[in-house]
Amino acid sequence: MGLPTAADITRWIRKAVIASAALVVTVTLLGAWLLHNRPSLENLGQSVPPLDELPADSVTVTWFGVSTLLFDDGETQVLIDGFFSRPSMADLVFDVPVSSHAARINYVMDEYQMRRLAAIIPSHSHYDHAMDIGALANRSSASILGSPSSAQIARGAGVSEDQIVVATEGESYEFGNFSVTLLRSRHAPIAWGGSTPFAGTIEQPLRQPAPASAWRAGESYSVVVEHPLGRTLVQSSAGFIEGALGGIRADVVMLGIFGLDGLGSEYTERYWRELVTSTGASRVFPIHFDDSTLPLGEARAYPRIIHDLGDTARLIDAFRQIWDTDTRIYWPELGRPSLLFGPEAPEA
Repeated sequence: MGLPTAADITRWIRKAVIASAALVVTVTLLGAWLLHNRPSLENLGQSVPPLDELPADSVTVTWFGVSTLLFDDGETQVLIDGFFSRPSMADLVFDVPVSSHAARINYVMDEYQMRRLAAIIPSHSHYDHAMDIGALANRSSASILGSPSSAQIARGAGVSEDQIVVATEGESYEFGNFSVTLLRSRHAPIAWGGSTPFAGTIEQPLRQPAPASAWRAGESYSVVVEHPLGRTLVQSSAGFIEGALGGIRADVVMLGIFGLDGLGSEYTERYWRELVTSTGASRVFPIHFDDSTLPLGEARAYPRIIHDLGDTARLIDAFRQIWDTDTRIYWPELGRPSLLFGPEAPEA
């Protein structure tokens, strides 16, 4: 067999280039399909009718995506988490340093009249829960109540020290007619090997810009928001400590569900029973189910390759039907106040 000729080599190179190009196109199309293959948010279940105006003697809650929630009784506002800037998927993948988006924060605070904001309470210190707490506090007189890591986020933003409160677990903090208690919990074990993503604490003031990975989880909390009209338990991440909520009663549970599809049916059932069955809640609002990398005001499910919301929705409703048949699941509508407690509030 003779040596290959120049023409043979040219043909081989041409075939290799064509094959490589075909592979690139195939991978690109497959990646695009995977990223666009998302379950619809429609027909997930019953939603709470939005309000055009706040009824007297009532408490509303507004969901801003992920687990940022604004509680409002007409006199005082309490914000759980603080995340409006929403870095893109590329920012996260390449760990690009990011900063709070001033214009978006200004818009939200003006649009939702956050002039009575008394407290900002990050449930833990990941970027998608606590990235904007400093910017929000600097635009208000609100206290930041949370873990030592959350305090470092606030200090890095230049928040006045007298606005920073490191929470004592189990102690109640009063804000108008609201009483807030933070109880030790766990983050959902959704990282490699059942660990917490970006685990650890923030030891120094976190100054922006910083990559998302700089927002370490710190302590995770279950947050009890009590008002004379009713009690709400906020669980922003789908983690729990077995038995930690013993004796805690709640009318409503704001239930973080991201990652439950990957944690399995057995875990999800234990989670439901710890958070809903044990507290006696009559209403459940799923939260932390939307794609946090999309622009502010756009609510869509994550691609199925990241989180299959359809499977999760069916699973939690199945456990509702087994353990808590009188409990109702209400899906919040992005950016629209929902009546939480009051004479016209929906019943289970």
